Amino acid sequence: MHNSQSHPSNTFPNLLLASKSPRRHQLLRDAGFQFDYIAIEADEDFPPTLSPEEICQFLAKHKSMHHHESIGENVLVTADTIVYINGQVLNKPQSVDDAHAMLHSLSNETHSVFTGVCLRSDAKIHTFCDRTDVTFHPLSDEQITYYVEHYKPFDKAGSYGVQDWMGYVGVKGIQGCFYNVMGFPVAKFYRELAAFCQG
Repeated sequence: MHNSQSHPSNTFPNLLLASKSPRRHQLLRDAGFQFDYIAIEADEDFPPTLSPEEICQFLAKHKSMHHHESIGENVLVTADTIVYINGQVLNKPQSVDDAHAMLHSLSNETHSVFTGVCLRSDAKIHTFCDRTDVTFHPLSDEQITYYVEHYKPFDKAGSYGVQDWMGYVGVKGIQGCFYNVMGFPVAKFYRELAAFCQG
């Protein structure tokens, strides 16, 4: 028998989601969370000495602290996803050439995707992160050109979306949460939010 009491909308408070990412909106909606979108503008600079785990959490918290109004009965959620390979952080590509260079660097290599999430109420704040390792097949120049021209991955860290053509044909293997690569570690978020609300 279905127990409606276990559904997230009955368990958790309403969320204030400060993310423009349609993928994060979709993932949270599909997982049953109730949220309102709010806009937060913040730079994405970070201290160069941080580890990738620290970078994504620093940026998620940095965004959160740019919201200065009362959160009320809600929980404010901010997040940041980075792609990390060979000691380099790959953010969103700034140009076609930049996207090509990023995809060439990912070709036939394993990279790590880190998403940092910040949960904040009027009383407390908590950050956490999740890591997924992604291995790519070798990518030809023709495949990269086709992808950049047709899918224009300029809003995606690392210049690709695991849920689109590049994920279908380019990704050889994934170790960790698939949805984290899309931009939000839903399963870990569910558990971290439950602990945050109970704590």
